[in-house]
Amino acid sequence: MNYENILIEKENKIAIITINRPKSLNALNKPTIEELHSALKALELEKEVRVIILTGSGEKAFVAGADIKEFSDFNMSEGSQLAAKGQELLFDFIQNLNKPVIAAINGFALGGGLELAMASHFRIASTNAKMGLPEVTLGLIPGYGGTQRLPQLIGKGRAMEMIMTAEMITADKALTYGLVNHVVDQTELLDFTKNIANKIANNSATAIGRAIKSINANYRDGINGFHEEIKNFGECFETEDFTEGTTAFIEKRKAEFKGTM
Repeated sequence: MNYENILIEKENKIAIITINRPKSLNALNKPTIEELHSALKALELEKEVRVIILTGSGEKAFVAGADIKEFSDFNMSEGSQLAAKGQELLFDFIQNLNKPVIAAINGFALGGGLELAMASHFRIASTNAKMGLPEVTLGLIPGYGGTQRLPQLIGKGRAMEMIMTAEMITADKALTYGLVNHVVDQTELLDFTKNIANKIANNSATAIGRAIKSINANYRDGINGFHEEIKNFGECFETEDFTEGTTAFIEKRKAEFKGTM
């Protein structure tokens, strides 16, 4: 499938999605959200793809927010629908994807851009990256999960300050907050991220999918994460990956996981 706003390349077991709207600093608009959903849904079904990396084109921005011109004249109903549809199509979709999604933040990650990075399973930033949720300067609040995921990642107090002041933080501060896992030079960002992705790709895809479900369960209302872990742990015993992993361990060889049930 041909896309207008994103680029996709594949290396070994890794797919790299690049948001490619450099003239607008890769801002998220409706077509881009729809294209990202379509691409992620297709990659989830591709057995040979084990890890997905999200990044932005150019050297300035990962995603510098949403396209404000699209909703500047919306009413309450339209605004609520915008947030609900965006969360369903992209942000919640990424969080619950059974394949790891890593955000390689190569510059500004603001508003919807930071929300996109936070929906990913973890984040790696370049030294020039800046992150923030500036929505209150527009008379808005974050609408793509920012008020929920940011406190989960960095704590309530810091999230309150970031959202209320609308100030950007540096990559180094994001690292101390626990918002990103690593900070590297921009020239090394993709290679560093690919290196981590390759380590993940060599492990059991079925086990990793169940680990994602179990970890996410801890953040869902009314769900007992321990019970979800027990369920997913038990299901692992019925997979070919479990048979291969334990057999390889006993035979003292490297496991060759197929990622099948």
